[in-house]
Amino acid sequence: MTASGTVPTDRLSRTSWIAIAEELAPAFAARAAGHDADDRFVSENYADLRARHVFSAAVPAELGGGGASHAEMCEFLKVLAHGCSSTALALSMHTHQVLIPAWRWRHERAPVDGLLRRLAADELILASSGGSDWLTGSGRAEKVEGGYRVTARKIFASGSPAADLFSTMAVYDDPVDGPTVLHFVVPFDAPGVEAHDNWRTLGMRATGSNDVTLEGVFVPDAAIGIRRPSGRWSHAWHVVATMALPIIYSVYVGVAEGARDIAVRQAGRRRDDHAVQDLVGAMHTELTGARLAWRSMIDAANCGRIGPEVTNEVMIGRALVGEAVLRTAELAMEAAGGAAFFRSAGLERLFRDVQGARYHPLRGAAQRRYAGRLALGLDVDE
Repeated sequence: MTASGTVPTDRLSRTSWIAIAEELAPAFAARAAGHDADDRFVSENYADLRARHVFSAAVPAELGGGGASHAEMCEFLKVLAHGCSSTALALSMHTHQVLIPAWRWRHERAPVDGLLRRLAADELILASSGGSDWLTGSGRAEKVEGGYRVTARKIFASGSPAADLFSTMAVYDDPVDGPTVLHFVVPFDAPGVEAHDNWRTLGMRATGSNDVTLEGVFVPDAAIGIRRPSGRWSHAWHVVATMALPIIYSVYVGVAEGARDIAVRQAGRRRDDHAVQDLVGAMHTELTGARLAWRSMIDAANCGRIGPEVTNEVMIGRALVGEAVLRTAELAMEAAGGAAFFRSAGLERLFRDVQGARYHPLRGAAQRRYAGRLALGLDVDE
């Protein structure tokens, strides 16, 4: 505010994305139990997000988007998760696929402005398969005139019921360079692309993370955005990992915060009980640890560098956040007492949803091995 109490004009033109998340979260919360109970995709929530131009929020303003930063989108997703875990997680999978080309455009002048302008102009929605492919990639790409024919089955394509474009990859057996992962984007209505309806899970039941099959899908040469060696770390994959993981784990921090809030309300009825005080204190300690590690991930991702060391910092943060949010949710169930076991309390749903934090890369031993090899002066690839 200025001395006169007015908002500076340079701030009037900038969207407050966090305020939008706070505005949308209560309506999403009211729908969350129904979506969860029915294994139903969050279509209504996606419509609300589209109406507020959230799907183009991370596109640079110079290219027609909202100009939201990586850190802003992390905070946005954390807040949105207070309303609906599934909506926030599905949106995170779209958002990091926007932030990756946005980073490449801004820092490397990569020729991705056409895609970013299109995303902004038409408020297009992306689904992806990156986490299920990871370093090796999956699917087969065969060279044909003018491009490739791709055949693959991809899993965990979050947001696929509403997506316009599919960002994925396939492996081409290059006669010179050997197995090469090709990254590309194809329309969901392209011949040979099919999104299935098979997402039936413990938690995050409304993300629509269905399988997607590609049967002889033609991908033109011009659509190949990244080429990288299969099974090995590359600069391109360090960009992906560094941008994506803080975005995704923002959601789980938000879910843990929601679990904490419910548990404190329930435990307040027994606040003079020393055992309850201990449980609530332990829960708050774990949540604080999750927040600190989450902030370290965001700081690493925005340090201005890309490479093995930054990826290591992000992945260490991912491990710490993952462990801490799981313990936060467990302690929330304990602190809330028997009421936590009832669906009506909403806590058991968050407990199920946060279990997804176990499954994103790098998991457990893979993360520790990466950190260990780097500390010992070894190449991160064997």
